[in-house]
Amino acid sequence: MNSPSLFDEFPQVSSKQWKQKIQYDLKGADYNETLVWESLEGIKVKPYYHSEDLENLKSFQPIVPSEWKIGQPIYAGNFSLANKKAIDSLERGAESLVFTIPGQDLDVATLFQGIDLSEHPLHLNFETLDKNVIQEFLEFLKGKSSSVYFHIDLIGHLGKTGNWYQNLEKDHQLLEEVYAMVSNYKNCCVLSVAISHYQNSGANMVQQLAYGLAHANEYLNHFSNTTSTSSSESLPITFKVSVGSNYFFEIAKLRALRWLWQTLAQTYGISSDCHILAFPTQRNKTLYDYNVNMLRSTSECMSAVLGGADTILNQAYDAIYHKDNEFGDRIARNQLLLLKDESYFGEGAKAAGGAYYVESLTQQLAEKALALFKQIESSGGFLNELKKGNIQRKIKESADKEQGLFDDGNIVLLGTNKFQNPQDRMKVDMELYPFVKTHARKTLIEPIIARRLAEQMEIKRLDDE
Repeated sequence: MNSPSLFDEFPQVSSKQWKQKIQYDLKGADYNETLVWESLEGIKVKPYYHSEDLENLKSFQPIVPSEWKIGQPIYAGNFSLANKKAIDSLERGAESLVFTIPGQDLDVATLFQGIDLSEHPLHLNFETLDKNVIQEFLEFLKGKSSSVYFHIDLIGHLGKTGNWYQNLEKDHQLLEEVYAMVSNYKNCCVLSVAISHYQNSGANMVQQLAYGLAHANEYLNHFSNTTSTSSSESLPITFKVSVGSNYFFEIAKLRALRWLWQTLAQTYGISSDCHILAFPTQRNKTLYDYNVNMLRSTSECMSAVLGGADTILNQAYDAIYHKDNEFGDRIARNQLLLLKDESYFGEGAKAAGGAYYVESLTQQLAEKALALFKQIESSGGFLNELKKGNIQRKIKESADKEQGLFDDGNIVLLGTNKFQNPQDRMKVDMELYPFVKTHARKTLIEPIIARRLAEQMEIKRLDDE
């Protein structure tokens, strides 16, 4: 015989009864004006959520990974130094290595000397696109049971720089050749979609999801029309996602992204799940009172865990103005270790499942993003909208709206637009230029420019020092 539940003694309370009680306690104040607020995405957030809010969500359950990896970003300008940093990072708790490869010269043996790639997933960001470099990596990986993610994103490069690597035809031909080479290797992913750049440029969450999905759809369309790859049921993809400070919304954003990918993949007969590589946004990071950046990045990494990211990178608190340094790297990595080993966030993604508020946000973000995605496709697709400048214009509108809220003090960054420390002096500490760099050059399309919220305010403060 089952023991009676403690809560059997209490009567069920409906959502309507909760609202009536709240309205009574407001003593005549308007419920919607007092307690309901609207996000930048146009989502009205209620003061409470109830099981009744989940009645229509039974088929809306994204699959989340059972665990996540701590990633370590490494710039491989010098292969010997990059190797030493990789080994040191693995010894100090990193689980996955994320290399940025700046050029066409490569020394794979030096870069991976002493590293067991069978135990540590590998991510490779290429600043140039060269088939021979990738072929050299693949030759080195022969006979090794390694998980490798080649972050090749032609459209992301176009959106960020305004130009293809070479041109549309040659870039896509090279992508096909690389995909054909990699298809003979297990646990290798070629395609990547940098949703992070849209976020850092000011796109709201619905735009990030819709543009990321439409961006991915361009690749799926291309490969579905390529005879050599159209029969493949597995076309893995990596989404690079920046996570902001709107805690619960960011959790829902990642969950919605995985559900949207699963929905899109099914229409192409693709069975493979996506891999989400998440990291804190640059948009809210500040030059002044820089230690606050540690608090911001900690909450953002928590959102990434609860949202179901597969790999999480952290950003050093001084990354926007300091070159790579051992102290900043160690603190950033230890933030993730604290979350995983001391705060019981090792399998944190499971905690968000069934939460009324998060599930409701997930559905609303996904539905709004899907509607925007359909608009983009009906207008000719993501590339067409990029060429027309419509994507750039919409992101600018969203960024200007967010910037206005920051300038007016409605979005608060402590130490910058509220509770400033007038004694802060940063000119002598700056090793990197932390603001948008502009120089005249010819581009095919208008590039999408990433910009931090605090830049103009910081420039003025530097001038006043």
